Amino acid sequence: MTNVLFLCSQNKLRSPTAEQVFAEYPGIACSSAGLNHDAENPLTAELLEWAELIFVMEKAQRSKLQARFGEHLHDKRVVCLNIPDNYRFMEPALVALLEKKVAPHLPA
Repeated sequence: MTNVLFLCSQNKLRSPTAEQVFAEYPGIACSSAGLNHDAENPLTAELLEWAELIFVMEKAQRSKLQARFGEHLHDKRVVCLNIPDNYRFMEPALVALLEKKVAPHLPA
């Protein structure tokens, strides 16, 4: 089982959608969090320790993740999906984009 963490800024739209889309994907366990301090589910060091594969939605989030939690990322794979913050929760276009961009990085 691979532990997969999806991150966005507020954990309201993109990362919770990703968590829900991949919740039943075989061979992985999913969670999501936000990088902002006022996120619905703020990122913690414990979540990063749990995660083996981390997806961020934007390059700026990868930079923020490295700046705030760099000491917890030494053996972690971080993938930037380049998905802008202009989708609603579970919007079909977002779901299709996530499936296209995330699936190739998941264990077979």
